[in-house]
Amino acid sequence: MSTASAPVEIASITLTVHDLPKVAAYYEKLLGLHRLSSDASVVRLGLGSEVLIELRADKAARRSDPREAGLFHTAFLMPTRAALGSWLIHTADSKIQLQGASDHLVSEAIYLADPEGNGIEVYADRPRVAWYNKDGSIKMATEGLDLNDVARAAQKPYASAPDGLTIGHVHLQVGNVGEAEKFYRDIIGMPVTSHYPGAAFYGSGGYHHHIATNIWNSRNAKARAFPATGLAEVTLRADAGDYAAIVARGGSDRLTDPWGTPIAVVRK
Repeated sequence: MSTASAPVEIASITLTVHDLPKVAAYYEKLLGLHRLSSDASVVRLGLGSEVLIELRADKAARRSDPREAGLFHTAFLMPTRAALGSWLIHTADSKIQLQGASDHLVSEAIYLADPEGNGIEVYADRPRVAWYNKDGSIKMATEGLDLNDVARAAQKPYASAPDGLTIGHVHLQVGNVGEAEKFYRDIIGMPVTSHYPGAAFYGSGGYHHHIATNIWNSRNAKARAFPATGLAEVTLRADAGDYAAIVARGGSDRLTDPWGTPIAVVRK
């Protein structure tokens, strides 16, 4: 159920926000993340010593347009379906507004957004044996999700972020899927695992996807102008061999995709 066996995985994301106290408090309440460090301009949230989200305050940053390239959502992977059920009940008890829910066959996912409009997915994977078509390809779809059934899987109250909570994938808005594939497949080195109309999914080590790119809101979007609210950086964690290969292909361990989104790579 974990992505930790993948040669390349999501380590963390960084968001630029206008109201740092409000957004930080939201993620603490939503997921029960721990505040690992904070000052007037930066808050880092995570588990143990692992930072999952870095929030940077910039009240002068322009507000990102929902139709430009950037973040579609950050997807937080629960370690078990029971944990997802507990979290779902927590959102109801806390009166946290949800935006949608889907059964993707490989996973069960619930959607919402933070106070500044940054998309969020919270999901649990189905066992890997259920991911594949007969030809070995990964089967993904978007179907209705029975939230009551998910809630019934809960075994205890959601007191704080469970051990094993991680960022399973990051879904990005781009201007062109073909151009995105040239970067995320050919330079980052993640094979394409699936296509939807207007979207491509990329995964490492057989995972259904660590990165997704779509043009659903952002067809023909140009490079982003910074500083801007929203996604400031995605950090990938790679095995030594994959780290070296990415640096060789991209010329650095600090890259930008064709729309200016910074992608940092660190060694495991």
